[in-house]
Amino acid sequence: MAASLNYSSEKAGLPPGTLVHVGREPAAAGRITLINYSADRFNEHPVPSIDEILHSRDGGGITWVHFEGLAIIEMIEAIGQHFGVHPLVLEDILNTHQRPKFEEYDGYLFIVLKTLTCDQDLQVHHEQISLLMFGTVLFTFREKQDALFNALKLRLANPKSRIRTLGTDYLTYAIMDSVVDQYFTLTDTLEEAIEVIEIKLLDSPRTPTFARIQLLKRELVFIRKAITPLREVLLAMQRSETGLIQEKTLPYFRDVFDHTLRVIDTMDSYRDLINGMLDIYLSSVSNRMNEIMKVLTVFATIFIPLTFLVGIYGMNFEHMPELHWRWSYPILWGLFFLIPAALLTWFRAKKWL
Repeated sequence: MAASLNYSSEKAGLPPGTLVHVGREPAAAGRITLINYSADRFNEHPVPSIDEILHSRDGGGITWVHFEGLAIIEMIEAIGQHFGVHPLVLEDILNTHQRPKFEEYDGYLFIVLKTLTCDQDLQVHHEQISLLMFGTVLFTFREKQDALFNALKLRLANPKSRIRTLGTDYLTYAIMDSVVDQYFTLTDTLEEAIEVIEIKLLDSPRTPTFARIQLLKRELVFIRKAITPLREVLLAMQRSETGLIQEKTLPYFRDVFDHTLRVIDTMDSYRDLINGMLDIYLSSVSNRMNEIMKVLTVFATIFIPLTFLVGIYGMNFEHMPELHWRWSYPILWGLFFLIPAALLTWFRAKKWL
């Protein structure tokens, strides 16, 4: 059974293995590219049917079939039938809310990982990449079309490139390395954003700065959830006893594992920085409020005795002798100036101002 839906709620109640796209709105027409290469040849062309893939596999060399867009569910279902892929694996390919994982099956490996990109508003966008690795065939499934693997394709097109002499395990490493390298671009973007926020935080903390900090904090939690499981994926691949991953390729996967740990450590340090910036913002707001309250308290303290005097001489008593004194009015004004001056002098002596 094949369908093309876009919301997980519409998949509820369907039998296991039902092929339903769950994720962002797919493109009207996906694109499938087949790359067949060996030490002495390289061919890249679009795939019109499953027969083209089978024919390329029989021709020798390494075959890389790259899906960009998951709207071609019938083709994915046909691949599962011809290559013996478990229906639950096909279901996970179309359900783009999977966490990164590594699963071993008889004759092939299934790998899921996430790409992460950040826009100018610091909104982080993710995309699921699924890999099916066979002995001489590698399938990759993506949700959209972009230039993520263009550099890798250029390496494959180079007749002197060492990758042309290696198998699908090394191609899998190269794809995962491209994804992890993208994480470093993300960390650089976040680092620049944190530096800008730190400057604003020290100069003039305002509500927009607080909103920016909260956004970064939320996005860092999201990033960590997407990247941290990749550490277990790479560890499982290194410990796997499958014959599809050669011993000479394991050091490359260890290198990707080290890069992943670096990214995770960087994200943890960013999270600590963000938490510290949040504390600084709250402390700054509290100090600013205390300064305002101090100024208001000083004004209130100065005007309390003046209000007292005005209140006394504002009463309508008939016998108030000082009201008839010749110098009563200038004396009262003198007190109005003398009392605030004395209070301000006292506040400064106490270092309250």
